[in-house]
Amino acid sequence: MAGTNSERQLLAEGPVIVLVEPQMGENIGMVARAMANFGLAELRLVNPRDGWPNEKAQAAASKADHVIEGAKVFDTLEQAIADLNFVYATTARERYGYKPVRSPVVAATTLRQRFSAGEATGILFGRERWGLTNEEVALADEIVTFPVNPAFASLNIAQAVLLMSYEWMKSGMEDLGATPFQATGQRPSTKEQLFGLFGQVEEALEARNYFHPAAKKPKMVDNLRAVLSRQAFTEQEISVLRGVISSLDRFPRQRPDGSSDSSPGKDVLPDDSTDE
Repeated sequence: MAGTNSERQLLAEGPVIVLVEPQMGENIGMVARAMANFGLAELRLVNPRDGWPNEKAQAAASKADHVIEGAKVFDTLEQAIADLNFVYATTARERYGYKPVRSPVVAATTLRQRFSAGEATGILFGRERWGLTNEEVALADEIVTFPVNPAFASLNIAQAVLLMSYEWMKSGMEDLGATPFQATGQRPSTKEQLFGLFGQVEEALEARNYFHPAAKKPKMVDNLRAVLSRQAFTEQEISVLRGVISSLDRFPRQRPDGSSDSSPGKDVLPDDSTDE
């Protein structure tokens, strides 16, 4: 097909594309090309296997130099999405949990609405061989899956990015309504603020021996984070919740007889209270 046209305006806006531990430079380059085709420009890489910058990525990008040269590298997924307000995780496998699963069309429409409201958004893509872990999916707000042939469901990472990028551009051709945040005038929380809430809640529960037995703690933490991240909190709501937790930590519990009990481990929920 026809190549680039330097006389046309270069589209460069929209959700951040985040690749988690990409393995081959060629794949990163083809992702950059797919992004550029449909007006996306911000690429973030989490711990790329072969390091960065990468000559093979540059060659495979086919003149999508602005995407490659602007790519940012992070050590962890949490760091890569800390400043974002709303994130989709792409996955081909069924995930059982608390997160809504959307089609690419619905996901692109939601991203467009939130972008128009001034939110910072992103889409997570996993490793070439086995995608995203459950823990990584738990950091996203919602899941997006692709309608593919069940007998041949394998998509490479560039194809997946291409599909989402196409739906993103297509969503801009329609007039979309306001988001809840536009209606209220409140600012949505960032992932960094949400992670702060995670840490505070988990620390408070740990002090009260909630994660018992220890072998169940990873699953209990996953479930807890899935519940907390399902709600699209505003900055004000995050602040209120953290204030409540701080208050509960600061003052001992008052018994009906007027005495207090500040010892940890008392009156906690049962072991499997958050387990599936």
